[in-house]
Amino acid sequence: MEQQPGAVHGEQEVLARAVAAVMRTAAVTISVDETVLVAWELLERSGSRHLPAVRADGRCAGLLDRADVAVACAAPAATLSTLRVDELLSGHRPALVHVEETVRHAADLMSCTEVDALPVLDEDGRLAGVLTAADIVAALAGHPVRKEPADTRPRAPSTVLPGLPTRRGYRGTAVP
Repeated sequence: MEQQPGAVHGEQEVLARAVAAVMRTAAVTISVDETVLVAWELLERSGSRHLPAVRADGRCAGLLDRADVAVACAAPAATLSTLRVDELLSGHRPALVHVEETVRHAADLMSCTEVDALPVLDEDGRLAGVLTAADIVAALAGHPVRKEPADTRPRAPSTVLPGLPTRRGYRGTAVP
């Protein structure tokens, strides 16, 4: 397949942009002090795949992935009300980028750490947004930056909490 003459130039231009020009600034966040059940509920209601966790001072503590929260929610229901977000983040040094760093740097970091999303910090170290692999692909394809939270899709919130059996006679779908 032949490449268009301007295609490489356009890709290089996108990769040279600052992360701030490509990321989504709207992000649903959770406090590190909240329970894993609240994290799951936020992920379900927002339809997001990623949930930035923030400390009381507004600094980002890390990024929860839907799969990590789902695995944690497989614990017995009695322990879920005491399991906190900061416990899921412990032992993980979050990969993150700053708003002024290049998209190429962010893409390299995603590749090296095998993640598909990064929290983006402002000059003060506070969460400025989330950059996903989908955001980078959209920018490379020439699509405008969307302002809604990353990885959202409209869907009805689940009425079944993870780790709990379905209600008798329940006709909806169970949480994956």
